[in-house]
Amino acid sequence: MNAPVKDMLHSYPADLGDLDQDRLARCIEECIACAQACTACADACLAEGMVGDLTKCIRTDMDCADICTATAAVLSRHTGYNPDIARALVTACAVACRACADECAAHADQHEHCRLCAEACRSCAEACSDLAATLR
Repeated sequence: MNAPVKDMLHSYPADLGDLDQDRLARCIEECIACAQACTACADACLAEGMVGDLTKCIRTDMDCADICTATAAVLSRHTGYNPDIARALVTACAVACRACADECAAHADQHEHCRLCAEACRSCAEACSDLAATLR
């Protein structure tokens, strides 16, 4: 577990209720890591000679990175917490991550950056789905 994420959750001055802090921290960490991987993958795709063939991959990477970034930010805020919004957001993030993983996997045999991005996306989708199942 990334100490800064967990430390920040533990330092929150109010009670977080029945939120599973380990799952929450893992989801935030995975979202941050996935956003970075997707941003780097999109940039690497732009550097490929066959960039025209990677247009959908680039778009999917960029969409996934933005959704992961927003999800990590919203999950990091707890004042006025709304579990319905959190659940909807992590569910949407899982969907975006699965779509990005599928798209990157289609190029993984040709591009190592796509293989690595697909792995990060699958891990994030799993963390988001895991957290979503606990949000009430």
